[in-house]
Amino acid sequence: MGLTDKLYEKTSSLSGGEQQRVALARLLVQNPEIVLADEPVASLDPARAEDVLDLLVKIASEEKQTLIASLHSVEYARKYFDRLIALKDGELFFDLPASSVTDDHIRSLYRLQEIS
Repeated sequence: MGLTDKLYEKTSSLSGGEQQRVALARLLVQNPEIVLADEPVASLDPARAEDVLDLLVKIASEEKQTLIASLHSVEYARKYFDRLIALKDGELFFDLPASSVTDDHIRSLYRLQEIS
């Protein structure tokens, strides 16, 4: 997680991104059957986000864990996950293999309703 130099610091003194990585590390050492990650890279810069997602996916695969992540980055979702589930207005919008999700699906998902 890139936190070796912070080993003896209190988590309250760490940045938001560092605290997020500490939380992920704590989760992973528990070796759960299912990992629920709510915006696991939201506070991270793009390079660190890619590192963390690489690690999460790798560990989940090696440990035969189910990994469910909520992401607002379509690029990350397509790159790191085999299946994408989209919700819109509180309802299932699509549930497809990542390779089947088209740009039209994404545009429809994020299309805003006109305000009258």
